[in-house]
Amino acid sequence: MANNLLKGKRGIIFGALDENSIAWKTALKVKEEGGSFTLTNAPIAMRMGKINELAKACNAEVIPADATSEQDLTNLFTKSTEVLGGKLDFVLHSIGMSPNVRKDRTYGDLNYEWFLKTLDISGISFHKVLQTAEKTDAMNEWGSILALTYIAAQRTFPDYSDMAQAKAVLESIARSYGYRFAKLKKVRVNTISQSPTKTTAGAGISGFDVFFDYAQMMSPLGNASGEDCANYITMMFSDFTRMVTMQNLMHDGGFSSTGITQDLIDRLSK
Repeated sequence: MANNLLKGKRGIIFGALDENSIAWKTALKVKEEGGSFTLTNAPIAMRMGKINELAKACNAEVIPADATSEQDLTNLFTKSTEVLGGKLDFVLHSIGMSPNVRKDRTYGDLNYEWFLKTLDISGISFHKVLQTAEKTDAMNEWGSILALTYIAAQRTFPDYSDMAQAKAVLESIARSYGYRFAKLKKVRVNTISQSPTKTTAGAGISGFDVFFDYAQMMSPLGNASGEDCANYITMMFSDFTRMVTMQNLMHDGGFSSTGITQDLIDRLSK
């Protein structure tokens, strides 16, 4: 049931690839709650995905942008404020990619050029988004900017590889820029550390299905779904969270605070 939480609010949603994407589910929820937005993704991701289908459903304009390109981002923020008729109230950064993971390079045999690309796409791009938002003066006061992250920034998970470093960079940027943006314009900046989610990108990680099941057993509430994450993001975009900033918010069914569960004990005792 819609509550008009975002009535009159404007924003940008990065990273909607297909109906499995958290960004896709967020766009639908934001639209349901009265928000308006532009959609964006890298040109190559747009060719692979279904973003135009989502745009039609949400009556949203698509503005292609490579999030590692300052020029593309400047164009994105400038055009978005023109298309939407004013400054922005929310931004979702839902971007992540590792060439090393995609090409099955082990952590002891990384291609360092690819490693730098991982950091740029999955971590540093968030700083570029924030810096561009500041330089173009695109944000309203009390706006909310979010990025999706994962607990591998704090703990080690086999096969997550150099994405762990990218997420650590991402979370650190949220704290540092969160301070700056709060002092400048009362804009809040946070990251959401989401449960393993069966997105197109997540499913491509080696051993994902096994880990998904493990996380399900280790989370008292179970894994948080993509739909649940979209609901949480929508709340974080709303005025009900005006004083929350510089936080890494765990949205994981209790996984991050659990040592072991009876479900796992029972499984290991068999």
